[in-house]
Amino acid sequence: MKFQIKILPLRSEKLSVIMNPRDAEELGLKPGDRVKVSIGKELFVADADFAEIVKEGEIGVCSYTAQVCNLKGECLAEVYPISRPKSVEFIRKKLDGMKYSSYEIKSIISDISKNVLNDLEISAFILANEIVGLSDEELQWMIESMVENGERITFSKGVIVDVHSVGGLPSNRFPLITVPTVASAGLLIPKTASRAITSASGTADTMEVLANVNLSVDEIKEITEKVGGVIAWGGATNIAPADDRIIKVEHPLSIDPRPQLLASVMAKKGAVGAKYVVIDIPFGEEAKIENAEGAKSLARDFIELGKRLGLNVACALTYGGQPIGRAIGPALEAKEALKAMEERRGSSSLLEKSLGIAGILFEMTGIANDGYSYAKKIFESGKTLEKFKEIIAAQGGDEKIRSDDIEVGDKIYTITSQRSGIVREMNLKTINEIARAAGAPKDKGAGVYVHRKRGEVVKTGDPLLTIYAEKEWKLDNAIEVAKFERPIVVSGMILEVLR
Repeated sequence: MKFQIKILPLRSEKLSVIMNPRDAEELGLKPGDRVKVSIGKELFVADADFAEIVKEGEIGVCSYTAQVCNLKGECLAEVYPISRPKSVEFIRKKLDGMKYSSYEIKSIISDISKNVLNDLEISAFILANEIVGLSDEELQWMIESMVENGERITFSKGVIVDVHSVGGLPSNRFPLITVPTVASAGLLIPKTASRAITSASGTADTMEVLANVNLSVDEIKEITEKVGGVIAWGGATNIAPADDRIIKVEHPLSIDPRPQLLASVMAKKGAVGAKYVVIDIPFGEEAKIENAEGAKSLARDFIELGKRLGLNVACALTYGGQPIGRAIGPALEAKEALKAMEERRGSSSLLEKSLGIAGILFEMTGIANDGYSYAKKIFESGKTLEKFKEIIAAQGGDEKIRSDDIEVGDKIYTITSQRSGIVREMNLKTINEIARAAGAPKDKGAGVYVHRKRGEVVKTGDPLLTIYAEKEWKLDNAIEVAKFERPIVVSGMILEVLR
């Protein structure tokens, strides 16, 4: 049947069309069924929803569907009912405890990439992998398919390297220092980063304070070849699109199965042509990985997968018990990182991690035997700052910007210590919640600054945490969170007396 397409002022994160119930009945459609929509030579598959808001002979599409399918306005379309894709049967097979063949898992990933599978079916795929697991072979096929079904970057010359963190910590913005340090040594590092999902700022959110991060694959390649490095938002590209869809479904489920974590990282590193990769694995009670044993196990999986895919992988197991640096929130983190480069000194945790990971890459590529010392020499010489400003300019930012120019929220509240002693506990989840309640990452100037970290001595009245917000009501919300949950616990040297 032919229908007039109308773009509706609705927002949905799935490909769908809305039909008049009588048209749906005519086509024999039921809730949950799919249709193939053909417009000239273009076609897409969508879920069919039914409502009286559209007239007979019309189908409505939301703004998301219109954007993804490049629909500019009203047009005629042919609509056909289609059967459930074969890949759904393959997912059911895994739920029964069986192993995917190469064809089966590649069919699933291809259908996810092309928006053929809906969120419910992707959820089943995620849960099947969580419950049953994937073999190394299945993971390799999955990653290869993720890369094949997306855009890739191919460099004609140069040594391509990359870094990644499995996350789980607030303020983990080490790439802002690592990337320019590595690029200063002549390596190419096309770093694609994520935005925050549950944290106060992703690396892309922080970099966006200084420059444009919404870069295409062609722009990433051009800038990397020009200045040696880039820090861009991966979501603005079509690199490993299946991974982006899987992540969107994982978020409300609040799960991150190991197979998905491994595939997500390795697919995106493979897609940018990296040959040497360092993966940061923070571990601690409140981190994504709780202990050293779990971190080592994950590292072994990454290294083994790297061998299968032709990537040289090293994993840095790092301390995940407190924030990296002291600033949490886009502008605060950008300010802290830039200030460290300007003054060639700063938070020991931020610099040791940033330069340590750069150093591992230098050792892997044969640039230096003592990679950390080499990275530190580059940083202290001012070359890191010089290269970072080149990257900012290449990405459309102001290369003359200084840390003092970065504006943070002007609505401020400081939590002070009610006693003298030492910082015994830091509740990272609460600190993150405070920063998000203050408006981060949407409000770039919102966040928190940690004055005292675990093990540091404080006196009565000393500042512990300062909250920054751009709006008064958001500051009030953040203060309420801080009062309800203690973000930092101070105690004396005697913790408890037993008699």
